[in-house]
Amino acid sequence: MSEAVGVAEVVKLFGGRSTLRWEPRTALEAHQILLEGLPKSSFVYLIANLAVIKTDAALETALGMSLRTLQRKKKDIEGTLSREQSGRAWKFAEILAKATAVLGSREEAERWLEQPALGLDRRRPIDLLATPAGTQLVEDYLTRLEYGVYM
Repeated sequence: MSEAVGVAEVVKLFGGRSTLRWEPRTALEAHQILLEGLPKSSFVYLIANLAVIKTDAALETALGMSLRTLQRKKKDIEGTLSREQSGRAWKFAEILAKATAVLGSREEAERWLEQPALGLDRRRPIDLLATPAGTQLVEDYLTRLEYGVYM
């Protein structure tokens, strides 16, 4: 997945121009948005449009926010997320976009994130998103799947 396509897919997951202040086209432009903080409305859009992942506990692990914080963000859409929250949300969306491209549909990608994966020692990919090391494992595994190398 090229950088421009990758950023464009992530921007769509956040609601595009309707929720973001402007649409980044490159990773460097995305970096600038994350420094300023993603608008809470874009985060709420992402969460509200998940088709399969509906449990707050799974999202809590992946996004590094408590259930209470997730619920507050869903209700209060004014303002921005912190840099850390923005970065975690962006990385989650990147993983979701890549999984969608590899697996063929958003629903399949979400199901895959919640199911134990053989290539990840039977761990759920969404649980591994709790740390940078785990996130890298998930990204590497998706790349292997993309190229047909499963082990």
